[in-house]
Amino acid sequence: MTHLSVNLNKIGLLRNSRGRDYPNLINMAERTLSLGAFGITIHPRPDQRHATYQDAYDLKELQKRFPNTELNIEGFPDKQFLEVVLEVQPDQCTLVPDDPNQLTSDHGWNIARDQDALRPVIAKLKAKGIRVVLFMDPDAENMRLAKEIGADRVELYTEAYANAYGQEGFDDVLESYQKAAQAAIDVGLAVNAGHDLDLNNVQALCEQGRIMEVSIGHALTVEALDLGWDAVVKAYLEKLA
Repeated sequence: MTHLSVNLNKIGLLRNSRGRDYPNLINMAERTLSLGAFGITIHPRPDQRHATYQDAYDLKELQKRFPNTELNIEGFPDKQFLEVVLEVQPDQCTLVPDDPNQLTSDHGWNIARDQDALRPVIAKLKAKGIRVVLFMDPDAENMRLAKEIGADRVELYTEAYANAYGQEGFDDVLESYQKAAQAAIDVGLAVNAGHDLDLNNVQALCEQGRIMEVSIGHALTVEALDLGWDAVVKAYLEKLA
């Protein structure tokens, strides 16, 4: 079974758009965990346009009522981000090579170039007992480097997979992701995946058993407009079982 971590950034964006605490992100997290989701993900960016740093603290407090779940905080490891993560101590921190002005994540780490900056960050997080995940393109050759600099897991950036789904050549793209996942497993890394995964394409990626966790937010929120939040969360859990 692949674990589902629901990304609540879009709930935060909707809340912030009117300057009111509505919808309440923590209430939505509680509802989601009550439905059986394994975890909650947020990606607070420096402008806090959706999830905020305060959300991180509030989610950690909520999690005390759901002891068998996980909190994943993802983002670029700048000074403020690291201060919050080290204080909150989520179960997992996913490091993403985002520029502050990016609309959304669009590439993985270049570890050969960035390893000197990443090593001390990873060491600080692991010293606090936080599992460290590196956001990665599906390049099998880079998985060894991710392990060498201290990562516990990688998260495969799945936009190319999602774009190829249902198109000619999809089998080759799927195979490239499976090879990258297997290469990570072979060096002792667990594998997460995320970005543009939805109810249509998530099962094909996960059914071979190499993906431990998926983080899904945008598509889940959009699908909930048609089907309802509870029904969509349950549908993902069925596909990932």
